[in-house]
Amino acid sequence: MLKKSRGIVLSYVKYSESSIISKIYTKEFGLQSYVVKGIRSKKPKAGIALFEPLSIVEIVAYQNENKTIHNLKEIRIDYPFQSIPFDALKRSMLFFIDEVLIKTIKEESSNPALFDWLAHSLAWFDLNDGNNMNFHLSFMMQLSRFLGFYPKKESIPDSRFFDLDSGLFTRHRPKSPNHLSEGQADLFHDIYNGSFEDASRIKISTGQRRKLLESLIVYYKIHSPGFGDLKSLDILKMVVS
Repeated sequence: MLKKSRGIVLSYVKYSESSIISKIYTKEFGLQSYVVKGIRSKKPKAGIALFEPLSIVEIVAYQNENKTIHNLKEIRIDYPFQSIPFDALKRSMLFFIDEVLIKTIKEESSNPALFDWLAHSLAWFDLNDGNNMNFHLSFMMQLSRFLGFYPKKESIPDSRFFDLDSGLFTRHRPKSPNHLSEGQADLFHDIYNGSFEDASRIKISTGQRRKLLESLIVYYKIHSPGFGDLKSLDILKMVVS
């Protein structure tokens, strides 16, 4: 049956000489795989650029509950990026975020709240012409809320540590080596407690930013099974300073 939905493109692979299979996170159906026929032919009906990482699109597809791969009939851009294609920093950060999403979004059922948050976050990032150096940190922090391991804050006024294993801010140094202490925990809390706009105003040195990112990646590895290493991390480190 033909169904329409908004979607966010995560990836695609070659399927045949003229076709691809694309993974698209849809608002109506969750994460789905679609065959796109003729996209790599000399005169395709839709351009391959529509399948760039994290493109926000509108699709019409033949959805079949008994199949794991569906046929895509139509696709068009729903929100055209204004600055991301022309900004090296934003593009590098986008590829990083895309890899994080590929490793964490597995659900094949709809989650409109997550989809709307992702679409809003990407549009905010695209339109923001201020400081974007901390966007990926704030994005990973907020994404963890939808993945089920958002940090929990105990009602302790002078929490000085963050335990990556338990996901708790705490007054006393955790026994586990996987923790942040003093200044790093304070910055982690600032990211945790604020919006994208708030994060853009936080002054963080290159070394502190890298340490926070490394800690967030460890946090994801602990709480998201199979998360593993990120291939895009080295490229991101080259442009985020």
